Amino acid sequence: MENKKGFADRFDWTLAFIILLFLIVSLLAISSAVTTGQYAGYNFVAKQVFWYGVGAVIIGLVMFFEPEQYKKMSWIIYGIGVFLLVVLFILPGSLSLVEPRNGAKSWFHLPIGDIQPAEFMKTFYILALARLITKHHEIHLIKSVKTDFVLLIKIAITMLLPLTFILLQPDLGTALVFFAITAALIIVAGITWKIILPLFVGGASIGALLLWMALYMQDFLEAKFGLQAYQFARIYSWLDPYSYASDEGMHLITSLNAIGSGEIFGKGYGGRVVYVPENHTDFIFAVIGEEYGFIGTSIVVSIFFLLIFHLTKITLQLKDAYSTYVCAGIIAMITFHVFENIGMTIQLLPITGIPLPFISYGGSSLMGNMLALGLVFSMKFHHKTYMFAKNEDDD
Repeated sequence: MENKKGFADRFDWTLAFIILLFLIVSLLAISSAVTTGQYAGYNFVAKQVFWYGVGAVIIGLVMFFEPEQYKKMSWIIYGIGVFLLVVLFILPGSLSLVEPRNGAKSWFHLPIGDIQPAEFMKTFYILALARLITKHHEIHLIKSVKTDFVLLIKIAITMLLPLTFILLQPDLGTALVFFAITAALIIVAGITWKIILPLFVGGASIGALLLWMALYMQDFLEAKFGLQAYQFARIYSWLDPYSYASDEGMHLITSLNAIGSGEIFGKGYGGRVVYVPENHTDFIFAVIGEEYGFIGTSIVVSIFFLLIFHLTKITLQLKDAYSTYVCAGIIAMITFHVFENIGMTIQLLPITGIPLPFISYGGSSLMGNMLALGLVFSMKFHHKTYMFAKNEDDD
């Protein structure tokens, strides 16, 4: 069915307005965060505006293509993402192009700024996983425990390749995002609970065992698995930050002090007193908490809730299975990012270095998230074209 509506009727103005709200919050928070003088006068606000501009261009370009085209190109896009991760890993760290930062080879150092391929790989992975699940269901019209198990194996193999190179960087935070995306799509794909329940219970048990071993069997993990002392320190400083106040626990303590000192209404714009390292990136929520208090942080959380609600509403309206899986993966990705970032600033979760979507300063993170929302724009924009179409595979 051809869509007779014009651009204004098909464009998602609500989603655009939500992005505008994030832009305002981001610029206010970043402009205040960098007034401490620790960044040598670098204009992060102007740079964030630039990245938002690039993100807007990305949305425009991505929205131009129809969902069926992304379905056909999913594996190619996935392959490009994996290729970038491999190149990042195999190039010598001595090259200025991939110079390690804090011991991690995660960025390409380009003239426009540092680009982190893993941020884009998350969305590429969602596209591939949605294509995989859709194709599997088209082949296996009659579901069984066996077909669901086969699908689970396919998903695991698809995840394993990019996850391996991300862990080798090492980047545990991004790896956790991949697990969150995978868990969400496994549920949405309709895999039987006879498989999901033991899988999730087993995964939770392994996680609890590893946490126990990190606390009481550190020497064994270092000898057998090559884990480093700083990785254990993150767990210890999360559980008892004041015993590590001079090093690993400093970020968490200052974050808690900043958010707590904001109380109900905050200290106002530029009224910060507590020094929080990296407060314009991973700990931007601490700046918001100190300056705008409980009211301000509640407003920010409400905007994220509005975003997730709107994305969920779009997902439920879509008739194309592939588009539905893509949107579900994007919802899982953004939700986990928000939960983990805010959680780590208030000691609910360990610190993993995950930025707050659309608010933290960072080109790769922002462009990766804008790419994901560009796909949502595309699926909403072209929705009527596919509303009554059959799910055909044109491979």
